[in-house]
Amino acid sequence: MSGQTQRLNVVPTVTMLGVVKARLVGATRGHALLKKKSDALTVQFRQILKKIVTTKESMGDIMKTSSFALTEAKYVAGDNIKHVVLENVREASLRVRSRQENVAGVKLPKFDYTSDADANKNDLTGLARGGQQVQQCRVAYIKAIEVLVELASLQTSFLTLDEAIKTTNRRVNALENVVKPRLENTISYIKGELDELEREDFFRLKKIQGYKKREIEKQMLLQKVETNLPLRKAVSYNSSNLLSVGDKDEDIIF
Repeated sequence: MSGQTQRLNVVPTVTMLGVVKARLVGATRGHALLKKKSDALTVQFRQILKKIVTTKESMGDIMKTSSFALTEAKYVAGDNIKHVVLENVREASLRVRSRQENVAGVKLPKFDYTSDADANKNDLTGLARGGQQVQQCRVAYIKAIEVLVELASLQTSFLTLDEAIKTTNRRVNALENVVKPRLENTISYIKGELDELEREDFFRLKKIQGYKKREIEKQMLLQKVETNLPLRKAVSYNSSNLLSVGDKDEDIIF
């Protein structure tokens, strides 16, 4: 709400008006792109959430099966099976590697597992007791590891997407509620100031035109007066001459 009552501290000129309009266009375009990015990340976020729920549900059954298989192997082969397995294993048969997947500009970590066939050459099928149960236990735990790797990948992507969506939404809200209203208020302020300057210039021009018009009328009036002045002097006469008695008339008795 604070952005609606604020504006940038700029000089109200035509050049600055163009600059602020260009910034408003960029902010509007960036807001639209970030909004689309947020929508795409939200869709991916919901898909990963559904996969996490499904994987966790299946993980419960798989872990139960693998634990039961381990119990069977211990029951058949004895408690000394742990040392026998460790002696026959030289290196891991499953390896996990990480990669990145780009979703709307956000790099999501992904974990994949690979199986090494050479690591399985020392299988436990030749054991004197419980070889088949040990193999079944091994297969069950391989499935459990695969599910765990997939779940770890999904949860890591889930957390990464959550942070990316929060950051994107903050930027969208900042552009929508702070930056764009501030730029719009600045444009309105500059337009108002330019209109006021235009009205002042128009009023000033009207005053100047009125002053020039009055001066022209005064000059024309003076010219008319100067033009008519000699004619008045030519037809004018002295009224005192009619009453002068310099030459006395004989017929007048008084």
